[in-house]
Amino acid sequence: MGNADCVYPSASTNVERSHRVAIPPPQPFVKTFRNTVKETFFPDDPFRQFKNQTAWRKLVLGLQYFFPILEWAPRYPLSFFKADIVSGITIASLAIPQGISYAKLANLPPILGLYSSFVPPLIYAMMGSSRDLAVGTVAVASLLTASMLGQEVNASENPSLYLHLAFTATFFAGVFQASLGFLRLGFIVDFLSHATIVGFMAGAATVVCLQQLKGILGLEHFTHGTDVVSVMRSVFSQTHEWKWESGVLGCCFLFFLLITRYFSKRKPKFFWISAMAPLTSVILGSLLVYLTHAEKHGVQVIGKLKKGLNPLSITDLIFSPPHMTLAIKTGIITGIIALAEGIAVGRSFSMFKSYHIDGNKEMIAIGMMNVVGSCTSCYLTTGPFSRSAVNYNAGCKTAVSNIVMAIAVMFTLLFLTPLFHYTPLVVLSAIIIAAMLGLIDYEAAIHLWKVDKFDLIVCISAYVGVVFGSVEVGLVIAVAISLLRVLLFVARPRTFVLGNIPDSMIYRNAEQYTNASNVPGILILEIDAPIYFANSNYLRERISRWIDDEEDRIKSAGETSLQYVILDLTAVGNIDTSGLSMVDEVKKTIERRGLKLVLANPGSEVMKKLNKSELIDKIGQEWIYLTVGEAVEACNFMLHTCKPSDAKDDQSVESTWNNV
Repeated sequence: MGNADCVYPSASTNVERSHRVAIPPPQPFVKTFRNTVKETFFPDDPFRQFKNQTAWRKLVLGLQYFFPILEWAPRYPLSFFKADIVSGITIASLAIPQGISYAKLANLPPILGLYSSFVPPLIYAMMGSSRDLAVGTVAVASLLTASMLGQEVNASENPSLYLHLAFTATFFAGVFQASLGFLRLGFIVDFLSHATIVGFMAGAATVVCLQQLKGILGLEHFTHGTDVVSVMRSVFSQTHEWKWESGVLGCCFLFFLLITRYFSKRKPKFFWISAMAPLTSVILGSLLVYLTHAEKHGVQVIGKLKKGLNPLSITDLIFSPPHMTLAIKTGIITGIIALAEGIAVGRSFSMFKSYHIDGNKEMIAIGMMNVVGSCTSCYLTTGPFSRSAVNYNAGCKTAVSNIVMAIAVMFTLLFLTPLFHYTPLVVLSAIIIAAMLGLIDYEAAIHLWKVDKFDLIVCISAYVGVVFGSVEVGLVIAVAISLLRVLLFVARPRTFVLGNIPDSMIYRNAEQYTNASNVPGILILEIDAPIYFANSNYLRERISRWIDDEEDRIKSAGETSLQYVILDLTAVGNIDTSGLSMVDEVKKTIERRGLKLVLANPGSEVMKKLNKSELIDKIGQEWIYLTVGEAVEACNFMLHTCKPSDAKDDQSVESTWNNV
């Protein structure tokens, strides 16, 4: 196998090599470090707009960056106002019953659901960059709040402490969210993959629906656990407490909500029917209870709601042991979930209307609205999909729709709260169930099955973890499996044998292109990932196995013996010191087997480090080529020129070519 000792000349009459792989010019460390930081934290180049501007203009641009309303409000056309008013009133009709329902889900006073639909939307309208996001409370965050805080504090036995912890958790959630935006760490949220969110949301929706059996059946005592086993045990151990009046009422309103949603989906122009259905259910349910005195026959009602705007709650925040740790943990976990949902929803609708939203600005906006909200008797808010979809379908043009919704909620707080006294809790349960069923996206799960089975495993793991464990367990399992997959991608990169496409100089994966042919005496391998400490050992072993397999194939087929191993480094964007050591070891191993290592198309970072580690000298500049085609051509030339069995011939050939 001895062409390893042959020397290929720099140029020849048959193989003209006019270009070599260039070594990048050295860059100062400070400049390299600055560029790395810029690409990591500032990929959107937010400072570009400040270049060559006066100090006053820079101040204006800075204020517009943090308060986008200062940019678009002066240019707001009155033609948009009608559409925004209609959208705002429509989402207010949905926000009021949902806010009350989700506050009950979080084991908080129902009035907090209305408070949370007044102040946060105003803050978001000033700081948010999405035109379609409708701000308010969400079921999953409400469930998480109840689950995590309820582990240490009972909302029924100590309502004051529980309420203060909810405000404190909201404060820390806002601080965490805004910090991610200010520090440009938005990529952290990207670790919640699409499959993770689909499974997590479906699991949370299932748990929320099951927990509403308490309201549907009129039960007064219920488990604090969120897993399906605890919930079903609690339901069926109290069959003697079931109230048929409440059950019939709940099923009727649930049927009404589902029918209206189905109709609106079939006839999109009648979206307002589904949007108005929750408020209509509240009005009808309240009238029914008032006229029939159903509250005296087992139908539970909300009771008295305080009139007036949000009272300040800044003095209620808890910043001392022993409960502050619980508030921080709850705030961070609920904050991540709320942030992921809000940004995902905002990006989805921005794509429909072909405009861009800045993820980091969204984090700052969502974080600040929660910080301010925690000081004004609000709990965690974000941009829920159901409300934003209604806002989008209603034809909203700008964030003014959030302002209109906040004003509508303000009038409700000032004048209309007594009307909710007779609202039956069973109607709120029906509203929650109807909303949650929309989060169980079985079509997405089917799509995952068709496209990527591993993503389906992530999705199912998240779902099972939430349903049979807890919301936190499901989240941890899903994120852990997603991270495991990332690690597998890094630690076990793909390698391919390349073959020649007939009648061309193109070399592609032989498994993908079945008509690609092997090149006699040459093994061409492509490494499809950066080479790091995590995968260097694996790649060394995998390359050895490829060589063993190729030699076995050649032996069984009786073909020309293997002489050259070409590594295509096109996809290797970077390499660390462990990777450099691996390349050196592979070179030595290959040479011990009488073969020659050839590199094709190494990138700038790879060449820079090969040069600094002096591996270029060891491999030989003449064995590093711009393309796989050039490398194969050179190796073929050597195969037909050198006689490996005779070292003297090798020397004479080398001398001959040096004289050319």
